[in-house]
Amino acid sequence: MRGAAGVVVVIGMLAGAIRPALADIYLLRDRKGVLHITNTPVDPGTQLIIRQPPRVFHPAVLTIEPMGPRRQWFPSPGIRLSSRLPPMVVAPPMAASPFDDMIRVIADHYGVEYALVKAVIKAESGFNHLAVSPKGAQGLMQLMPETAAEVRVQDAFTPQDNIEGGVKYLRRLLDRYDGNLALAVAAYNAGPMRVDEVGGIPDIAETREYLARVLRYRLGYLRESAGVREARR
Repeated sequence: MRGAAGVVVVIGMLAGAIRPALADIYLLRDRKGVLHITNTPVDPGTQLIIRQPPRVFHPAVLTIEPMGPRRQWFPSPGIRLSSRLPPMVVAPPMAASPFDDMIRVIADHYGVEYALVKAVIKAESGFNHLAVSPKGAQGLMQLMPETAAEVRVQDAFTPQDNIEGGVKYLRRLLDRYDGNLALAVAAYNAGPMRVDEVGGIPDIAETREYLARVLRYRLGYLRESAGVREARR
């Protein structure tokens, strides 16, 4: 991918009182050609690429931007995260995968962000379509057999079937939590029942680590996509 060399991406997440504007994400290419993604615009050439609609924030709460159609299924009008994310998330350089075109088509079909789907796949299986977890999760998006049956996946080891089933399930979770990306990702790992029980991120070390990892990968893929668009201009 051209235009991605020497890219540094840092998003600071403040643990104190957070204003809604700090959840917006901006893109800036400096005079040296370095591409920055930040939540604090400091240059008139900064371009807004993701906007966080106004929300009511708690001092110890971080809410990730909503995505896709908004349908409120959760009983509480305001869902808070029960744990803080790390104070700084650095997006690592990300590589292309053999499934990128397939991921993009399926993600677009279900209205789920491409970078999020690819981040989940990387965190779940590292793009190994034959992966099987000790608990029996299968394929690229590590679908449990009952989840695969729920979303009508016949062969979890076929990349297209697995991705479509995983994205369909992720779409349901995003709808369930009114587009709250963090809660949807946590529910993908721990199950929606555990998220519903606490009204936020479960106090499970594995889930917290998984959420941080997916968000970090997602930032890398957002940067990747921004670099591709910039190189094609």
